[in-house]
Amino acid sequence: MVQLLNKEAGPTGFGLMGFTWRAEPCSQEQAFAAMREAIQQGNVFWNGGEFYGTPEYNSLTLLDRYFEKYPEDAEKVILSIKGGVDPVTHAPDGSPEGTRKAIDRVLHQLNGRKKLDMFEFARRDQKADMKLTFETIQKEYIDTGKVGGISLSEVRAETIHEAAKVAKIVACEVELSLFATDVLHNGVAEACAKYNIPLIAYSPLGRGFLTGQIKKFEDLPEKSFLRALPRFQPGVNFDNNIKLVHQVEELAKKKGCTPAQLAIGWVRALNGRPGMPTIIPIPGATTAERVRENAKVVELTEEEMAAIDNILDGFKPLGARYPNGIPMET
Repeated sequence: MVQLLNKEAGPTGFGLMGFTWRAEPCSQEQAFAAMREAIQQGNVFWNGGEFYGTPEYNSLTLLDRYFEKYPEDAEKVILSIKGGVDPVTHAPDGSPEGTRKAIDRVLHQLNGRKKLDMFEFARRDQKADMKLTFETIQKEYIDTGKVGGISLSEVRAETIHEAAKVAKIVACEVELSLFATDVLHNGVAEACAKYNIPLIAYSPLGRGFLTGQIKKFEDLPEKSFLRALPRFQPGVNFDNNIKLVHQVEELAKKKGCTPAQLAIGWVRALNGRPGMPTIIPIPGATTAERVRENAKVVELTEEEMAAIDNILDGFKPLGARYPNGIPMET
């Protein structure tokens, strides 16, 4: 049983970013249908961001409207929200004052309709005293019942070791997919296992690459931020990276599942490997149909995992996970 904050979370979570952080968000009706389906499928760990969209329409404004319409769902969901980014400079702000402002903004936008189960800084503020920051959250928000716990996001192993010494960390969100296996080798997964911190795997579908729906650069929506990511750049990077997609498609065909189900199944299967922490993939989806597809549990055999290991051993993705200037592994 996968648990977060002593609540049953299910083997797969749900990423909310795609609803609001795009040039042309889907309709609220479509979003609500997908969110309801996620609960039906047991995908009750929801992960969003204060900055996933505009101040007028982001994860929190969407959640406020959703729980206004479906108040009975509030207790069913375990909610984690990223914040801690200065709204003007977009730089991380982990000072006590910045921390209070960030959490208060989140709580204000939730409008009392849902408890904030986890708050996580989107990136570590290298200038802030982590101990002082976490003490502020503990004393003023966790101890008073306003927030359930502290989560980390996009951090390196050293940050996890440091954080675990000064606070109880309830989750750690990092990128993990067949396209991004860094955390399995750079000490991050190992550190999470050491402190019994569940690892939340964002972008388990390689930002949609592993669904098999992206065949060429032009398949990306014109205003999509994916067009700025190095791994999607046309030419050498794209031509190299699409090779992994083709191999995943072949394996999925043999397995009788979709490429997305195979990719998510691989992330879940890492749970059983020696030295691995609990891992919860959080694929995003903007339709109920896609939620159902991603939620289907596909069990991979040892032979299938070995075949994937063999593919990964011979594959090296080209292009960084983010463009220059966006902090990684903070």
